[in-house]
This record gives sequence, C-alpha cells and structure tokens, in this order.
Amino acid sequence: MIRLRPSRPEDGPRVVEIWAAAVDATHDFLTPEDRAAIGREVEAFLPTAPLTVAVDRRDRPVGFMLIAGSHMEALFIDPEHRDAGIGRMLIEYALAVHPILTTDVNEQNAQAVGFYKHMGFEPTGWSATDGQGRAYPLIHLRFGV
Repeated sequence: MIRLRPSRPEDGPRVVEIWAAAVDATHDFLTPEDRAAIGREVEAFLPTAPLTVAVDRRDRPVGFMLIAGSHMEALFIDPEHRDAGIGRMLIEYALAVHPILTTDVNEQNAQAVGFYKHMGFEPTGWSATDGQGRAYPLIHLRFGV
C-alpha cells in the first residue's frame, strides 16, 4: 500500500536515486554533459527540499513531488513503480491543496506530456529553453480555471 508523507532528511539519498532512475528512463534527449550537470544540481538541492514523498509499506520512498506555491516543480516516480497510480495519487493530493496547479514538462518527454494531458492539464504556453537556459523546450501546463 502506498501512502504520502512529507519528506525527511534521511530520504535524501533515496529521492536522488529516484530522480536519477526516472530521468535515465525518460529523458533520453539529454546530452551526457547536460545529464551530468543537471544531476550535480539536483544532488545539491533535492535532499533538503520540502517534498511530498510516496512511500511503500516499508516507508521507503518510491516517488516524490515538489510544489512551490501552486506550481509543481517536480514529479518523479521510480521506474520500477510506474503505472501503479503513484503519479495520479501525488497529482490528486496536490490538486486537493491547490485546485489551480501549474507545471512545466519537457516537450521531448512524450510519456510525461501524455500523462499530464490525461490528468486534465492544458497547455498554456511554450518556452524554447528549460529553467536553466538549456535548449530543452518546455510546455507550460495548467490544471483548473
């Protein structure tokens, strides 16, 4: 049984593992240099970020979400636990707190684009670069009116 809880300091190494596995499974468009650079950035901030984690019955994180205000900055699921409803669970939790929710998704990540559209997010814009100015286009999405 999966449940949600706030992250704890001891979750840090595991959430970085989840991020790395999820990115390696879905972000084949990243250059090796960019993947390494982004990985270093993530390792520097993710372990102490205020996350909502999805944990298994042993209290081991299997996915996580980061929300700032009403913007979902990150949603990553361990590839071994994909298609189990964990992403939906995290989104539904976020929407219960923030009925209007925004997020950005890499245009090249077709799986994520499809997931967010399936969940009811609507495109509101597009950027040629990611938040760090790298040449990875983003689709800006919004749920709610």
